[in-house]
Amino acid sequence: MYRKSDRLYDFGMVVMSVSAAREQLAEAVEQAGREAVVIERYGRAAAVMISPARYEELMDALEEVEDIAAFDEAMAEEGPNIPWEQVKADLGWQ
Repeated sequence: MYRKSDRLYDFGMVVMSVSAAREQLAEAVEQAGREAVVIERYGRAAAVMISPARYEELMDALEEVEDIAAFDEAMAEEGPNIPWEQVKADLGWQ
């Protein structure tokens, strides 16, 4: 049905063809619950099947990266800084 990938960057993934995934969809979904399943078409990666929990982890990590990028961008802006005490007062935290 599938083979373990021998590529370093595919650690923890199995690889299967589109036709194998079509014929054995239930098994592929079950496997995706344990590790990522790369589905290949003509020997090239066409899709990756992962569990909903892993998808949520990846989306959360992406949001964190975007938050960090926004913070870095804000810190790089020119102009006066707003004192933390003023920020808390403006937000009603005091």
